Amino acid sequence: MIKIKALILAAGYATRLYPLTENQPKPLLKVAGVPIVEHILKKLNDVDNIDEIFIVTNNKFYGHFMVWLNDLNCSKKVKVINDGTISNEDRLGPVGDIHHVLKEEEINDNLLVIAGDNLFGFPLNSFINQFNTKNNSVVALHDLKDKDKVRNKFGVAILKQECSQVIDFEEKPEEPKSTLAATACYIFHKEDLKHVEKAVESGYADNSGDLVKFLVKESKVHGYIFEDHWFDVGNIESLKQADEVYRTL
Repeated sequence: MIKIKALILAAGYATRLYPLTENQPKPLLKVAGVPIVEHILKKLNDVDNIDEIFIVTNNKFYGHFMVWLNDLNCSKKVKVINDGTISNEDRLGPVGDIHHVLKEEEINDNLLVIAGDNLFGFPLNSFINQFNTKNNSVVALHDLKDKDKVRNKFGVAILKQECSQVIDFEEKPEEPKSTLAATACYIFHKEDLKHVEKAVESGYADNSGDLVKFLVKESKVHGYIFEDHWFDVGNIESLKQADEVYRTL
């Protein structure tokens, strides 16, 4: 069985959710009475391939996560990492945080990366099966079926015709070429992780989709399209919508 490390990105400052997140990290906000990050951990617990889970946060919220971790009941090893930043102005960005964790933990395995504000319905084992089949990095894509719904809002993937290979990736385009929204859920092949430092140095640090865009040029990336529910919890409205849906699950 191929072992996979998992990383939850939780080092943002969530300014769009103020005042809720002025003194509390967004992944610890509750949806249906459970912190968002625990919904993600529940998904990760179902994957036998995953032997270790990292959560990267910032210096402002590191203490919050350590208090939460002390009471956490999880079957897998979970480690919280402090990226050392103290404000939105000096944040490393998602790709910068991936780079930070890769160096600090000396990770040389395949890496499953999930943003700490993403809630999704698809089974991660199915996602990982596509990774094993293609033996390339994979990004989870949700078809919103309407270009107006992705315009200026989400990273958008363009796939090779009759194939799952991503041939182009646009970050929040004004004129999207597809309706496939990237969901900040990725499996990066261990060989592709060698490109992360170069991506950061080249200015691809501020959005996790930037790394996909970089890898499309440097390597090969495939898309995993799912129809299940998905919430990118970025504002009060999406938080309320997620809460309503998860209370019915």
